[in-house]
Amino acid sequence: MRKFLVFFLFLFFITGCDRADTDFFKNLFSPKKSTPTDQPQKITPPEQILNIQQAFEKVAEVALPAVVNIYTNQRVKVRPFYPMPFDDSPLFRDFFEEFFNDLLPKEREYKSTSLGSGFIISQDGYIVTNDHVIRNADEINVKLHDKRTFKAKVVGRDAKTDVAVIKINADNLPYLKFGDSGKIKIGQWAIAVGNPFGLNGTLTVGVISATGRSNLGIETYEDFIQTDASINPGNSGGPLLNIYGEVIGINTAIVATGQGIGFAIPANMAKNIIEQIIKKGTIERSWLGVGIQKLTPELAESMGIKKVEGILVNRVYENSPAEKAGIKEGDVILECDGKKLEDPSDLQKIVIGVPVGTTLKLKILRDNKILSIDIKTDKMPSDEKIEKSEITKNILGIKVRDLLPKEKKDAFYKFGVVVVEVMPNSPADVAGIMEGDIIFTINQKQIKNTNDFKQVVSNLKRGSIINIFLQRDNRTFYIAVKL
Repeated sequence: MRKFLVFFLFLFFITGCDRADTDFFKNLFSPKKSTPTDQPQKITPPEQILNIQQAFEKVAEVALPAVVNIYTNQRVKVRPFYPMPFDDSPLFRDFFEEFFNDLLPKEREYKSTSLGSGFIISQDGYIVTNDHVIRNADEINVKLHDKRTFKAKVVGRDAKTDVAVIKINADNLPYLKFGDSGKIKIGQWAIAVGNPFGLNGTLTVGVISATGRSNLGIETYEDFIQTDASINPGNSGGPLLNIYGEVIGINTAIVATGQGIGFAIPANMAKNIIEQIIKKGTIERSWLGVGIQKLTPELAESMGIKKVEGILVNRVYENSPAEKAGIKEGDVILECDGKKLEDPSDLQKIVIGVPVGTTLKLKILRDNKILSIDIKTDKMPSDEKIEKSEITKNILGIKVRDLLPKEKKDAFYKFGVVVVEVMPNSPADVAGIMEGDIIFTINQKQIKNTNDFKQVVSNLKRGSIINIFLQRDNRTFYIAVKL
């Protein structure tokens, strides 16, 4: 019976199925084909993501028209290399060049080009960039976002912070405003705009990675913002912006061996310099007149200092605010205006950040006693004047400082001054006085401290021969000095 039923059904499917039924089985056993109406579903991002994207778009709308491309040209003279026939010493080379000058390859002039970025800060064409972008340039060309090109002139520059201001003759230009870099926090958005590798109008996004970076060896005064917003060659001088489109820094440097490590000059440091350049054409910085270094555990122990904190004074310049205020070599500056000092750059940042003539309050450790000293800043002299101010003012040509506590213990006498610098070819240098010598007397007059030294030396007469009693290592002896 079962076999008969199966056979009957088989015949029914073969003979009784019409075309529609056949199509049904074809559809049943064949793969389903997609229709044109089957499309991937559109994704709707969260509103927060869209808001961030819109914020970046608005920053780009504001920033890109105000960021410029800077091209510089410099004429460089190069003399082709030629082999010397015998001796390559300077003396022989001068002799050889003098007699065979007409036969030697001549100097050739080449045009060296470089590129960088900048940003407009006023409608009438003032532009901020890095000093190293326009340094030694014979010609500066500025290309705007709208493709117009202008010749630019240098308004002023500051090599110590790598800030420069140039100007073009144009009006009604879009410009950027400065924000408060003192309020930025690690983790906040950072947006870099510039022309990396000549690619105009490039915007990259990252975060503030760190603040207050110093001791990098990039510039004299460092207080960098670190960011992972992509910065490349050509970005130098461009703005680092916050999410509001305000300039919080000037992109300056990268770590060539790393990725995602770029540095920008803080806006608050740059603003003061830019204002002085535009108003005066020069930079006036506050100055204390001290040489400082980090206080290490080893130095602290050798000087009898119980706690390793603050920064160590290793030099006090003559007639400087520090000397007038009574600061001495060996003092440890613990605080400045209530701010604790851990690194020499901490004091530098405070001093150069205040106007000339500002009175600062210092907390100092001297002989394990805490002192409070008020010091009024003065205008910083040029580097050349700073270096020559002391050793050229005394007839001996040396710089001295007071003995440190440990040096008093090791000295044969518990007084004297230490020679810390000897000017080349000065009377002291010719006589054989060396750095580290301890001077006890000059012409039999005791030298207990730097004040005694200055007083005695000021009364010496040129052309005379004097005697100096000093200690070197574990020896004491007299030395004659012809002035």
